[in-house]
Amino acid sequence: MYNFRTDLALERKDIYQKANKLNEIDGVECEESKIDENIKISKVKITNKNGEEALGKAIGNYITIDVKNLKIAEEEDIQKASEVVTNELREILKLHIDKQGEVLVVGLGNIYVTPDALGPKVINEIDVTRHLINYLPQYVEEGTRAVSAIAPGVLGTTGIETVEILKGIVQNIKPKLIIVIDALASRSIDRISSTIQISDTGIVPGAGVGNTRQEISERSLGIPVVSMGIPTVVELATLVSDGIDIFIDRLQKKAESNEYLNQLQQQDKYEEVKEALNVGEYNMIVTPKEIDDLIENMKDIVARGINFAVN
Repeated sequence: MYNFRTDLALERKDIYQKANKLNEIDGVECEESKIDENIKISKVKITNKNGEEALGKAIGNYITIDVKNLKIAEEEDIQKASEVVTNELREILKLHIDKQGEVLVVGLGNIYVTPDALGPKVINEIDVTRHLINYLPQYVEEGTRAVSAIAPGVLGTTGIETVEILKGIVQNIKPKLIIVIDALASRSIDRISSTIQISDTGIVPGAGVGNTRQEISERSLGIPVVSMGIPTVVELATLVSDGIDIFIDRLQKKAESNEYLNQLQQQDKYEEVKEALNVGEYNMIVTPKEIDDLIENMKDIVARGINFAVN
């Protein structure tokens, strides 16, 4: 198994293809579309065990929405991105529940740690309706879907695994589907808080940063789980590796015939860099200085996307 150190199926596909010099992977289907100059959609569908083993991801659908220039996004840009999220999320939901199926939205993460605060921040913006339908039905439009939401906190502050909390909730309120929002790790600095991955295979919290918690999925909870993950951190090894690529690219513009540089850029330097950093225990998880603004913008995009998709 490759040490992908990324939660994104699209990045795992690219890494596997590059390492094995493949144009296609058995059991993996891909397609891309461009909404405008700032928004691109990539879809990865894992269809069999071969694809599952190659990418280390479960059989299912993985939709990646890339949003450029998010840190300087205006209201119009945020709204456009949220509409794209709505459309893609709605299509995923149609595969698993009907229009009246009750939905539980779960925001994972630690509200006090900015790169990990996206989930709880989104929960504060979700239009919850379950209590209104149960206690004030006369004020609710007929056909409104029951939506509830929770930010269960993290193991370090609750002492309880998130999946254990969710099992209790599912057993009592019996939703038909769960939407989970969580921060992810990426292998590209360009994707930090500018990419949304929507998947119908659930999620393993902390997997991308080596702090794996119990799986949140249909297998563990008994109902479909749709995950929405946003990369907010990268490893220092990734940052250094990407920096070397940028450095080599600049050198190549002045010395295109240098075979050594050409060969060096074609290699995956991540493992070499990581090994060097780990010798002195210098490898860290890092996030950009603009993370506060990025999280706020992404919070609006994700919350609006969910609100319109489920109602």
